[in-house]
Amino acid sequence: MQRSLTQSPKRATPLWVWQIVGVAFLLGLWYLLTSVLKLWPPYVMPTPQLVWEELRYGFVPSENPNDGQLIHAVLGSLRRVLLGYVIAIGIGVVLGVLLSANRTLRDTVGTWLTAIQSIPSIAFVPLAILWFGLNERAVLFVVILEGTLPIALAVSSALLNVNPAVVTAGKNLGAKGLKLYTHVLLPAAVPNLITGLRTAWSFSWRALIGAELLTSNPGLGQVLETGRNISNMALVIATILMVGIVGGLFDQVLRRFENSTRTRYGLEVRQ
Repeated sequence: MQRSLTQSPKRATPLWVWQIVGVAFLLGLWYLLTSVLKLWPPYVMPTPQLVWEELRYGFVPSENPNDGQLIHAVLGSLRRVLLGYVIAIGIGVVLGVLLSANRTLRDTVGTWLTAIQSIPSIAFVPLAILWFGLNERAVLFVVILEGTLPIALAVSSALLNVNPAVVTAGKNLGAKGLKLYTHVLLPAAVPNLITGLRTAWSFSWRALIGAELLTSNPGLGQVLETGRNISNMALVIATILMVGIVGGLFDQVLRRFENSTRTRYGLEVRQ
């Protein structure tokens, strides 16, 4: 039978439906392996119910001083990473502008930054502890360091890749020196700068958790360490889930901001 020309095309299933189906499948598989088949003891692989109990107790304060620790840990980690992230943006933007403006700096310091960026953040934690002690300053140092490097390199690359016609037009209109950067180069480089901000967020968030693991600052990393010390695998998995959820939510916010900015600049955005 020939289809009618007026028949409306079949609509594709929204992405969020497939995402929910994927999560439901993983939860079902987890439940099957741990609660039904019981392939592993709870201290090796806890059931979804045990992890849910840890999440519930972690977010609902009670007379038990151990309850509500996850919500305090999330707030403490967010405060720490946001402070370090903002400082990293300030330092990274200034450093990136200097690198883009000076070829010698770019060939020397820029190369060093690229090499340092390849070092895992956890490697800087012992250095930070020796310099600052087991306190919040050590964590902030690692977060700022890991956030500054991608921002500086992204800013430098974005400024150097601004369309030469835009630069020439700005100069013809009288923009020189600092004014050229603030009125022409930086606005033109905004889409690529936001991509650098998203990368820097991922680096900062990972660095924070690694640093909190080895220091005594209350946060998600410290809850992970507590779970390991008392062999509470359910608490460890519940905390890992929170690390992923919080980091993913902020990444989604930055991704949406990045996409909307690229759309405003008339750049292609792949969904």
